[in-house]
Amino acid sequence: MTDNSTFIGMDVHKNSIDIAIAQTGRKGQVRHYGKIDGTLSALDKVVRKLVSKGNRLQFVYEAGPCGYQIYRHLTAQGFDCSVVAPSRIPKPSGKQIKNDRRDALMLARLHRAGELTAVYVPLAEDEAIRDLTRAREDAKGDEKKSKQRLLAFLLRSGIRYTGRASWSQAHMRWLSDIKMPHRSQQIVLQEYIGTLNQCKDRVKRLTDQIQQLLPEWQRFPVVQALQSMRGVSMIVAATTVAEVGDLKRFQNPAELMSYLGLVPSEHSSGQKTRRGSITKTGNGHVRRVLVEAAWAYRLPARVSRVLLKRQEGLPQSICEIAWKAQLRLCSRYRHLWAKGKIKPVVVTAIARELCAFMWAIANETKVPAEV
Repeated sequence: MTDNSTFIGMDVHKNSIDIAIAQTGRKGQVRHYGKIDGTLSALDKVVRKLVSKGNRLQFVYEAGPCGYQIYRHLTAQGFDCSVVAPSRIPKPSGKQIKNDRRDALMLARLHRAGELTAVYVPLAEDEAIRDLTRAREDAKGDEKKSKQRLLAFLLRSGIRYTGRASWSQAHMRWLSDIKMPHRSQQIVLQEYIGTLNQCKDRVKRLTDQIQQLLPEWQRFPVVQALQSMRGVSMIVAATTVAEVGDLKRFQNPAELMSYLGLVPSEHSSGQKTRRGSITKTGNGHVRRVLVEAAWAYRLPARVSRVLLKRQEGLPQSICEIAWKAQLRLCSRYRHLWAKGKIKPVVVTAIARELCAFMWAIANETKVPAEV
């Protein structure tokens, strides 16, 4: 840290940015620069004025809905910029007044003191794939809601399906044969069925786009390698890599487990040790797909035809890790189930260990140097 550093705290909103400036040294002045428009051109004007003073500029702002556009814009110009986690910002007790000006002053002061925790900023390409996987996840959520609305409507009308499996081809044919007693109810039924079909088509389109665009992604080798594991489909692997980014940035699997919020919470004091449910403080998108993948390990370990096809062309070391994971996790599932643990707890424990094996596979995979 040089003596001529200037720490700039920015409270970023959709249409405005509040800026505060702190000079080097704890006794240096912390002052409010002012409020500007939330555009990059307005920010550039401020940057040019501050650069003219010859100081080394270090910017900081909170992660939020405005994304990483400011970070990428400033770092592209060679400036030091950090995006910090709002939940990790120290907040004084008894604070009764909060506004944009005070937030900017606090950010500048804490950044100068080195008390802020920066978040991992994904590459622009990683974020683009992440947007695609999240769009598919949203489409699946809409599909689920449309199914619930349709079933609730039929249940209110006293109509129940007696077949074996819901949403199968037989179920959909049964839906198309239903005749409601009133014309308005028939219209509602057709609209609900149409909405469901639209959601299914949207999910299929997004899935196809993910499959087409993944080979162009620099992290595609990692996505391929992760699919060597049981339960880790293309969507699970793509979601994990797009959300987490470079898995090698974690020093050990425990850091990745904690990052994903899969570790147990703890409240211990003195002789008492109390552990509760998982913290859920990390990335919920990855945590959800890992829990879904973990259900595959309730069955005996085996390399199926589908899994064998996904492992074609992969290094032997990766396939060995995938088989080792199967043996470990299938045995672990049976052991925890025999101890009387409920299935959601067992599957969560399997998901926690699953991400450790994924970390090991990522470290065995070679990625292009450009990443």
